Amino acid sequence: MTSGYIIPDQVAEEFADLAGHVHEPVLDVGCGTGLVAVALRRDTAGEGVEWVIDGVDSSAAMLAEAGSRRGPDGKPLYRQLVQADLTEPLGDRDDLAPGSYAGVLSSGTFGAGDLGPQLLRALIPLGRPGALFAIGIDAEHFQERGFAEVLDDERTAGRIRGLDPRIVEVDRPGSSHSDQAVVAIFRRS
Repeated sequence: MTSGYIIPDQVAEEFADLAGHVHEPVLDVGCGTGLVAVALRRDTAGEGVEWVIDGVDSSAAMLAEAGSRRGPDGKPLYRQLVQADLTEPLGDRDDLAPGSYAGVLSSGTFGAGDLGPQLLRALIPLGRPGALFAIGIDAEHFQERGFAEVLDDERTAGRIRGLDPRIVEVDRPGSSHSDQAVVAIFRRS
């Protein structure tokens, strides 16, 4: 990646380190231009991992760019791309059925503060029991917008387990920005 923006790499790395050799579908929420899929493929190149990635985003232009991304084998990085308003319930859609995913990732969706913790709560049912989540959240918003409380509530209610929030850099060291994010790692119970 040539820019200083590395949060997609950070989320993909955290996910890949814990996911092992997942051959079941994973969902990239707010997939944008497909940087998480690029990072997942790059981070696991040569390990025999065949990622099956679906992406969802509200922008048709972003989805078009994500859809143009190809792996070294020439195959698309995404199996399916879905345009959806991320402020609306995703579980009500036929193309994003509850319990469909072995993993759920997001790198920039919760960065600008536009989307709050209720979307995070709504993502949990999309994962099947045991699904791994790696959700990047702007570090300031993590506390100020109530993400920590929502995750704690979900853990206390028994809907998630193994909550492990990790602090990562959003941009490369030495870049003009010095923002941090929390990558919330957990599994659906």
